[in-house]
Amino acid sequence: MRNVIVTGGSRGLGLEISRRLVSDGFRVLAVARKESDELRDEIARSNGALSFAPLDLAELDAIPDAVLRWKKEFGAPYGLVNNAALGTEGLLATMHNSQIEMLTRVNVTAPIILSKYVVRNMMSAGGGRIVNISSIIASTGYNGLAVYGATKAALVGFTKSLAREVGRMGVTVNAVAPGFIETEMTASLDADDRAKIAGRAALRRLAAPEDVANAVAFLLDEKARNVTGAVLTVDAGATA
Repeated sequence: MRNVIVTGGSRGLGLEISRRLVSDGFRVLAVARKESDELRDEIARSNGALSFAPLDLAELDAIPDAVLRWKKEFGAPYGLVNNAALGTEGLLATMHNSQIEMLTRVNVTAPIILSKYVVRNMMSAGGGRIVNISSIIASTGYNGLAVYGATKAALVGFTKSLAREVGRMGVTVNAVAPGFIETEMTASLDADDRAKIAGRAALRRLAAPEDVANAVAFLLDEKARNVTGAVLTVDAGATA
C-alpha cells in the first residue's frame, strides 16, 4: 500500500481528497493543525488506511522533523498533495503586512519546504507524485484576492520547474487549479454571487469537491505516469 500525505486534510477539499485516495487503495496521512470531527469519523471507518498528523504549516522550522517522523511512523511517502492554504480576502491597499506575510508563508513557502524534504524520499525510492493545489485565480485574477492569486500563481511556477528538476528520478509534479467550488472558502459568498459565478461557466454550475479529488486521484494513478509539469483545471468551464 502506497503512502500519500495530504495537507489541510481535516476538512473541506483536503478531506474529500483524502477520502477519495483511501477508496483508491492508498494509505493517507491527513496533515492539519487540528483533527476535525469529520476526519475522526473517516479515520474510524478506514480500517487503518487514514491517519492524522498534527502540523501547523506556518511553523516552517517544524517541517523537516515532521517529515522524518512521518517516514518512521508511516513509511516512505509515494505521494504529496499540497492542499493546505489560507484564503484570506482583502484589498491589497488595506491589507496588513502581517496578513500578506502569513498568506505567502502558508500558501507558498510551506509547500515548497515540505516538498523539498518529501521529494528526497521519493528520489531515493525511485519515484513518486507531487500534486499542488493552485486555483484558476492564478490566471484570471479576482477582486480582493490579489495576494491569494499571487500565491497560487507561484505554485504553478514551482510545479513546472520542479517537474524538470526531479523528472529523471521518476517523480512527477503537477498542479490542479479548481474554480469556485462548494467549500468553506466560498461559503462567504451569498446565493446571488454563487449563481452569477456558476452562470459564467460553460456548464452553468460550480465544480464540486469530489471533482477536484478525482483530478488528484488521476494524477496519482499509473495512468498519469507520463503527465508532469501540467496544470489540470477543474472549473466546470469557467475559463473555457
